[in-house]
Amino acid sequence: MNENLLMIFTRNPELGKVKTRLAKSLGDENALTIYKMLLDKTKEVTQNLSCDKAVFYSVKVRDNDIWDNTIYHKHSQEGEDLGERMHNAFKKAFEKGYKKVAIIGSDLFDLKASCIDVAFQQLDTNDVVIGPANDGGYYLLACKNEVPEIFKDKNWGSNTVLNDTLSDLKNHKVFQLEVLNDIDYAEDLEPYEIFKPFIKLKNL
Repeated sequence: MNENLLMIFTRNPELGKVKTRLAKSLGDENALTIYKMLLDKTKEVTQNLSCDKAVFYSVKVRDNDIWDNTIYHKHSQEGEDLGERMHNAFKKAFEKGYKKVAIIGSDLFDLKASCIDVAFQQLDTNDVVIGPANDGGYYLLACKNEVPEIFKDKNWGSNTVLNDTLSDLKNHKVFQLEVLNDIDYAEDLEPYEIFKPFIKLKNL
């Protein structure tokens, strides 16, 4: 077992269940296609990292999917809201003996392996590492101990999550990574050549 664990929170890629804000502009099928592209990108970025890796599914664990069972441990998310689900995942990871634990979502086309490596390195001298997203949330959270308060009383999915979390962490030493672009709306696709066909659909 490696001392570092990366947890990846994903939604099961089902029509009408993913990227609902994108779907309002582009339709359910295009939203699902884009989400699968984001999952592929997340896999590509994470599969060769030297830490242990686990995928947490929103609904049901899948064996025959893009996540190779020999590389990724697989679990279901447990809890009523995102905060509770993340807290439970961190809690179990520390109970298993991991020393540094990071969590990412699967909405980021800008994610780089180096971001995750830096997060683990910065935990040597910081209590918490956070990767701010430009929508007011965060794309990565890493800790070396449980910090239960950061998972409570948040308006998940809103632009207040990052500031509220940092407020909870005012007595901890926090390192912030670079700000990256979270993909939730059709406008978020515009910087990327690969998503140009979908933007054209939106403009029709």
